[in-house]
Amino acid sequence: MTTPHLPRLGLALRALLQARRHAALGTLDAQGGGAFVSMVPFAIDTATQRLVLHVSGLAAHTANMAAEPRVSLLVTAADADDAPVHDLARVTLQGLASTPAPGSADWVTARRAYLARFPDVEPMTALPDFRFVTLQLTGARQVAGFGAARSVGPDELAQALAA
Repeated sequence: MTTPHLPRLGLALRALLQARRHAALGTLDAQGGGAFVSMVPFAIDTATQRLVLHVSGLAAHTANMAAEPRVSLLVTAADADDAPVHDLARVTLQGLASTPAPGSADWVTARRAYLARFPDVEPMTALPDFRFVTLQLTGARQVAGFGAARSVGPDELAQALAA
């Protein structure tokens, strides 16, 4: 798919999201409202410009997203022993979580995107306890290295996810 021109930092954002396969997911605790962070694998659905999670109904973050759909994800570049940790590229994404109905068009595209990135989990997609969650990104804060930080709006995020 061809996307409009992305500036250098937009290309760096796209590369980071394509290179990394997991993120720290921040949700609000459904019981007490406090912050809750967990690790989740994610895929990119280029057709809908959304991120896709595959989560268990037993996981705390699943109940949290059902109660409060506003979430945040932190994706960071891999740490290297010989590089300053403050220079790590990273992005904090804000979004709204939704759970497509099994068999719906959104579920089918979410499943396709997730299995393209994680083909080994195909048997898990048939388990009744697991579901797909899609994240519509509403904004981000990108740090492309020390001193290179900026806010990113939803239109540019959609462009970065479209390729």
